[in-house]
Amino acid sequence: MVRTLMCPKCGSLMRLKMEKGKRVLHCPKCGYTQEYQGKSIAISRSITHTEREKLVILETGQELRTLPIAKDVICPKCGYSEAYYWVMQTRRADEPPTRFYKCVKCGHVWREYE
Repeated sequence: MVRTLMCPKCGSLMRLKMEKGKRVLHCPKCGYTQEYQGKSIAISRSITHTEREKLVILETGQELRTLPIAKDVICPKCGYSEAYYWVMQTRRADEPPTRFYKCVKCGHVWREYE
């Protein structure tokens, strides 16, 4: 059974440390301490990103010319048949990645879920 090791006073994640030969849980925020009775601790950490951190900015410079070109796609805006493309994992890891396109002619950007 996995218990959450949150401080009952302030709600922060408590840390395991040795104190006078005993394992204790210590809150780094408010200083609350309690003796730890379990055998092991499993802690996991989840990282979330804001929409700004996920944003990819493409400019018409040297960086854009290094992207591969797909010749079998049609731009939904102008109908041109060539677009730069790149692939990103935008959803969960067990789902397929998303392919982004940028039209060579008009610069319109769109995405395609595989």
